[in-house]
Amino acid sequence: MNKDMKGVFVFLADGFEEIEALATVDILRRGGVDVKTVSITHDRTVRGAHGIPVIADWNRDEFDGCQILGSDPEDAMIFPGGLPGAKNLAEDYYLMEQAKEHFSAGGTVAAICAAPGLVVSQLPDIEGKKVTCYDGFEEALMNEGAEYTGEPAETDGNLITGRGPGCAVRFALEIVRKIKGDEVADRVFAGLLA
Repeated sequence: MNKDMKGVFVFLADGFEEIEALATVDILRRGGVDVKTVSITHDRTVRGAHGIPVIADWNRDEFDGCQILGSDPEDAMIFPGGLPGAKNLAEDYYLMEQAKEHFSAGGTVAAICAAPGLVVSQLPDIEGKKVTCYDGFEEALMNEGAEYTGEPAETDGNLITGRGPGCAVRFALEIVRKIKGDEVADRVFAGLLA
């Protein structure tokens, strides 16, 4: 495994919200982003919150050891919501340490639904950042000094957050916009006929 590898990764834990994870991967790939899904266990098959099994591109063993830290906002760690998926992500000590270092170095962290409250609230220096999340998870963010907006999606520097399943496409388009720019994001949006 190339320890200097950079990239875009969507992390999947049992109980993830299928719409948020799969819509994000779909939109990113439509935008030409080489995104990989990563199971946080040793098994590539991850079961979503609604019982849908998904086979991740990589399992934990294949991902561990990769160095994804960097100052490039085009390197992104993406965390879907869903319960208990977001809680399982947030309780993975090693993954959260990587997210903290990645964010501090300038890499993009994106989280939607419950994940902003459970994952993003653990990141350093989110005071003053505009964020959104699923209703009821905003307190953990506000306790860290973040500014909760309730918008469908928010981008503030290298932090992207989304509100919930119905906002998954808007959230994903914000990630495409950050990585590939306005022209590509607008082209992908137009192709959706939304």
